[in-house]
Amino acid sequence: MTDRLRFGTAGLRAALGAGPLRMNTQVVEQVAVAIARWLPSGSTVIIGRDARYGSEDFAHVTARVLVEAGHDAQLFPEPVPTPVVAWAVGSTDAAAGVMVTASHNPATDNGYKVYASDGGQILPNDAAVIEELMDQVTWPDVVSTELPPTVEFLGEREIEGYLSAIDRPVAPRALTVAYTALHGVGGELFVQALERAGHRVESVPEQHTPDPDFPTAAFPNPEESGTLDLVMALADRCDADVVLANDPDADRLAVAVRRDAGWERLTGDQIGVLLGWYLLGQTEGDRAVATTIVSSSMLSKVAEAAGASCHHTLTGFKWLARTDTPDVPLVFAYEEALGYSVLPSIRDKDGISAGVVFAELVSTVAQFGHTVDEVLKDLSEQHGVHLTSQVSARFEGDDSMAQMTAQMAALRAAPPIDVGGLPVVEAVDLIDGTPDLAPSNVLIYHLDGGRLIIRPSGTEPKIKAYLESVAIDQAAAGERLAALTEAVPALLR
Repeated sequence: MTDRLRFGTAGLRAALGAGPLRMNTQVVEQVAVAIARWLPSGSTVIIGRDARYGSEDFAHVTARVLVEAGHDAQLFPEPVPTPVVAWAVGSTDAAAGVMVTASHNPATDNGYKVYASDGGQILPNDAAVIEELMDQVTWPDVVSTELPPTVEFLGEREIEGYLSAIDRPVAPRALTVAYTALHGVGGELFVQALERAGHRVESVPEQHTPDPDFPTAAFPNPEESGTLDLVMALADRCDADVVLANDPDADRLAVAVRRDAGWERLTGDQIGVLLGWYLLGQTEGDRAVATTIVSSSMLSKVAEAAGASCHHTLTGFKWLARTDTPDVPLVFAYEEALGYSVLPSIRDKDGISAGVVFAELVSTVAQFGHTVDEVLKDLSEQHGVHLTSQVSARFEGDDSMAQMTAQMAALRAAPPIDVGGLPVVEAVDLIDGTPDLAPSNVLIYHLDGGRLIIRPSGTEPKIKAYLESVAIDQAAAGERLAALTEAVPALLR
């Protein structure tokens, strides 16, 4: 066994199966022992899990190992959304947290996220220490999933604490919201949170209860084509005002709005710009928003117009959540992959609280006879039309990481001089980092009228390309984006 799972953008994540490159109780035992050695003695650790296959065993192994090492383990015995665990860690004196989840991956996968004491995901330096400690742990032949009697169980009190933390004033106009949990763990809490804000929620019944098989969504990522078909059909039947969806661990939010052609999903960047615009309008004084380098550049322009600053970070909420400062508070952060933080005291993306605020936004603009599409049009007239898209190439096999590394090396050896007819104005390689950004395997191409960013995924065997086209009108921006979309796949293989 010469290699094993490594920490990516959001922790460990892989297919379930035997061996050090898969998610199983042996790998979890190793990482739990490493975490126990990394923590100060006598630490309190909060542990949560989703409803996937293996999640309960992985959570139990983690709790047992920590207790055996002299730590206090506090366990959610039932499946909970990821943001509940992030909130619980950050709002208590816990030294760390663990969330067992593969988020939006297929049913064959599982994963393991680790939180620091502030409720944010651990940074690469801590991940590196844990990985080094894992190397010192002998591969276990037998792993017990039996819980020690001293494990403390968390439940209703913590759930109510989270709901109280994300509470907003009752919206000015009650909405009918069509919703899907995509067979994940967010359904009950999402409905409660929206109802507390004064809305009526109609949830897709066959997708509301957690189901590790994901029978109606082979790829339960709300970004994937077809995943919102059932909730859109429900929205027609109940004459909904908006469609909202969570991914299976409820840390992401998808949105669809009614247009002439029927229900259409908003892009992650459109949702992010709308939420940023709304929350900046609800606040004043010195304040900031944050987004990632692969997200739309429009948020920075919206922030400037509102007299606020905008931080740009590497991909991942472990970076975004830590842009807050005492002098310039963070009021909003987002990444284009449907991740939003509308309450930065919760230092991770949160699809439930984001859903509450988006419904409030829809309700507020409707009060004045407007729609979110009209808001987007106004913002485009002020700041230019910003169209974004994503193209990716998936790599198969146990050597997928090696294949991806070779492809990134090939791009560095022969960088493009133009993409889709748009000349490369500047190429930036983040492999050694910059004064503002940590080293990362990312290539940025600033184009004449657009931008292209290429990076390997930290959670899936993919190389991702993030495309942005900027122009003064929709037609010109659309043409440029189409040209980029056609040209980019050749760069990824």
